[in-house]
Amino acid sequence: MRKYQDIEAAELHALLDTQQIYLIDVRNDDEVARGVIRGATYITLSSIPSVNFSQLENQTVVFYCHAGVRSAQAAAFVADQIDANIYNLRGGVLAWANAGFGLTELK
Repeated sequence: MRKYQDIEAAELHALLDTQQIYLIDVRNDDEVARGVIRGATYITLSSIPSVNFSQLENQTVVFYCHAGVRSAQAAAFVADQIDANIYNLRGGVLAWANAGFGLTELK
């Protein structure tokens, strides 16, 4: 049984203005260099198993990548580790851009 849910770009965009969401970008360095969703934290997919996510217990966490495949893997892994509202951005930054939303530089 899947312990995370998919979220659409428009729904995520609306939620970013109304509640605290922890965005985690799991793309590679060269992809992240092209821009991230505002407020995102960058953690490579290969690093996910070594990160302690316990501080995000009972929070809303959204993982994303280029097209939504790698972030679904990250979401599934973390959903097995903590009790939180975990989402995967369906379609990744491709869907985000296609919905007309921009990217910013990683800070």
